[in-house]
Amino acid sequence: MSGKRGNETELKIPVANLDAVRRRLVAVGGLRESPPEVERNELFDWPDRRLTSSGQALRLRGVGGRWVLTLKGPVSYRGRVKVREEHELEVGEGEILAEIFGRLGLAPLVRYEKERERWRLGEVEVALDRTAMGDFVELEGAVAALEGAARALDLDPAGAVRGSYVSLWEEHRARHPELELPVDMRLPEP
Repeated sequence: MSGKRGNETELKIPVANLDAVRRRLVAVGGLRESPPEVERNELFDWPDRRLTSSGQALRLRGVGGRWVLTLKGPVSYRGRVKVREEHELEVGEGEILAEIFGRLGLAPLVRYEKERERWRLGEVEVALDRTAMGDFVELEGAVAALEGAARALDLDPAGAVRGSYVSLWEEHRARHPELELPVDMRLPEP
């Protein structure tokens, strides 16, 4: 098992066409690291929501038979770039860990899915994300490199959104009450 700790620095930019970004990645020398894979995420907290109220998030992510546990600290911003302390640990059995969390009094608050394709552009990790509320490009790397990478992909860094997928989904649901969308963000059935 492996882990990492440090700061996550990212730009999350909504896009109308992931194919156009994919073509641009190829044109500027981006390297595809993984094909599209469905990621299933669960955020856990205690009933009093002490993690959420302190700006932290405890996430269990399953993708391709692998599980990653992540603890994220409170968010701050440097311009449009989101900065957040992040500790990640690959775990062997996500279902068992979720059961342990339950025995400790933690419960899943929300579940969300996305289809993610991973690329690398120099020192910047590029994720092409398809979600139930639209498509996004996430750029992660050194703060100084993110805006340049966005521009290389013909994306406007000023268009970056500040929310997490969970908060963006909550906003999307609030804007579209007529759709009666569930609390959990699921990918549409093919």
